[in-house]
Amino acid sequence: MLAGAALTIGTGLALSSGEQKQQTQSPPLAVQSDDAPIARDLKSGTSFAPIVKKVAPSVVKVSVTSKSGESSMSIPDSDFFRRFFGDNGDLFGPGHQHGPLQHGLGSGVIVSADGYILTNNHVVNNASEIQVALSDGRQFNAKVIGTDPKTDVALIKIKAENLPALKLTDSDKVEIGDVVLAIGNPFGIGQTVTEGIVSAKNRATSGDMDEDFIQTDAAINPGNSGGALVDTEGRLVGINSAILTRSGGNQGIGFAVPSNLCRWVMESLVKNGRVERGYLGVVIQDITPELAKSFKLDQTKGALVSDVAAGGPAEGAGLKSGDVIVQFDGKPVEDVAQLKIHVAETAPGSKVPLVVNRDGETKNFDVTLKSLAENRTAKTPEKSGKHEEALAGVGVADLDQSIRRELNIPTNVQGAVVTEVSPDSAAYQAGLRTGDVITEINHQPVRNAQDAIADTTKPVGDQTLVKVWSNDGSHYLTVDESNAGSNQG
Repeated sequence: MLAGAALTIGTGLALSSGEQKQQTQSPPLAVQSDDAPIARDLKSGTSFAPIVKKVAPSVVKVSVTSKSGESSMSIPDSDFFRRFFGDNGDLFGPGHQHGPLQHGLGSGVIVSADGYILTNNHVVNNASEIQVALSDGRQFNAKVIGTDPKTDVALIKIKAENLPALKLTDSDKVEIGDVVLAIGNPFGIGQTVTEGIVSAKNRATSGDMDEDFIQTDAAINPGNSGGALVDTEGRLVGINSAILTRSGGNQGIGFAVPSNLCRWVMESLVKNGRVERGYLGVVIQDITPELAKSFKLDQTKGALVSDVAAGGPAEGAGLKSGDVIVQFDGKPVEDVAQLKIHVAETAPGSKVPLVVNRDGETKNFDVTLKSLAENRTAKTPEKSGKHEEALAGVGVADLDQSIRRELNIPTNVQGAVVTEVSPDSAAYQAGLRTGDVITEINHQPVRNAQDAIADTTKPVGDQTLVKVWSNDGSHYLTVDESNAGSNQG
């Protein structure tokens, strides 16, 4: 899991995504916002009807036609996570096919009086035709201004004026426990309103995307994709995007893309036709209690730097492997997902301050972000020579040219390659695998197999902190020998 986290963040911070789909210059985006705090008291009203009457005209039905077999979005590898696909594979609810064409229904939110509409990328991606139906019965053909698969946000536009645009609010000010309403077009039966609360914030469900979801228990079902999540003032809090489900329908765990993230994406799409993400140049992982103990940290908050890209912004600013980023541009960093969003939303070329915990001391850095497209390679590790002295149940060998070629190990990586890991060892339980390269043990650099053996002959307690390079990049592991041989479910 640690290796997976390091891969996710290293990839995300280096991303720039979103294809320009417009042929002509789009008109400027004029979005209204209202960031005043809502009234938070324990008094419960008898009806949300006034809010619904205010909001409902701004929520539209989006009908999509695409070629049969062209999925609008790949479903993540999970039995439970769904971006509003039914179990039958239909798009956003009750889709149906006529020959080579496939039809689907979703929702959207009018965000400007001159026709800009927010929806989900998975609603309109690969669409050959998009129709928007307003609550007053009018229908319009829509064009895609731009999409951003990484946030699952899309911006479309219809030719109309004086539309009932919904105001956006500051989603950062939304609190857990706030009452929210979900409005959309579930199962194609017509506009539907459900009520719930904000169950959680800053949720991430898939490591391959830029996610900062608001979680809600308001009933959300297939067809609600792209619909509105609003507060009790009738302001847009987020765009409904996904559910966590065993059945394919609502089970009280829904996710919405926060309005602040939506605003950043759509403004980028209108201005540039694509989303430009900042690039920090680090591989980062979450801090487990074991890692916190190894790094002498008093908490698990922050993002642990497991590797720094050569020539990247972080290296230029002075960051090192083993640093813990606790603040980015004045914003606290709770975990890797939050740092990923902070960096992505910062424009390339921006100079931002970082606060870092290094060996128990607080250090400040200024880093100028860059923009860099994704560039990754992967190889399946294979076994090599054998040396049975390093760590319990672990065999290591020196790195030579043949091993480097076979495992695609860069020349700047120095250490000892793992040739064997016993399945019942603590190292295996911690995540060490054949083909990994051990580059540090307990903060001591490892240049070859003999260094690895020497560093593990003088253990300091049951736990050993190991820095590893693998095909996913660098990351730290805490090997707890007291767990060796135990059965874990």
